[in-house]
Amino acid sequence: MSDDNNIVFGKVLESQGVLQEIAIPAVPDDDRVWVEQEPNVFFRPLMFNTVVGQWCNLLRVTRSGIVSRHRHPAAVYGYVIKGKWHYYEHPWMAEAGHFVYEPPGEIHTLTVPEDCEEMITFFNITGAMIYLDNEGRQIGYEDVWTKIELCRRHYEKVGLGADYVNQFLR
Repeated sequence: MSDDNNIVFGKVLESQGVLQEIAIPAVPDDDRVWVEQEPNVFFRPLMFNTVVGQWCNLLRVTRSGIVSRHRHPAAVYGYVIKGKWHYYEHPWMAEAGHFVYEPPGEIHTLTVPEDCEEMITFFNITGAMIYLDNEGRQIGYEDVWTKIELCRRHYEKVGLGADYVNQFLR
């Protein structure tokens, strides 16, 4: 099939509601692609599926300590690329090369240990992240739409332009 046929085929699929594929380097060459969520906590968007409310990203943490206490209404899948982290609620340590499954509804406190300078983990999330205080009360949330808006503001601020995020939208 020629390149012209692939382009036409892609447009036909898109017109039928089929989302286009993405093939990009996971770790970017340009550090501006990393979106800062809070000091020393960043995410690199890989895909935002607005049809089902899913996002895939790399989480990068360059400090030790608690990152967040949260739960999800749907299952979450992760793969540790660099460093390590754990949940206070469990005895295991997720290290480079480990796969992590988080069941829906479980409360967990993501923490990076003191002997880890940088942690990078791929996460596949559908639904939301519901942030909780120490008593389990909701204090905030993130979903595909809030993540997209955070990216728009960040990319505008760093000179990539607010529309830079559009390449990740599906």
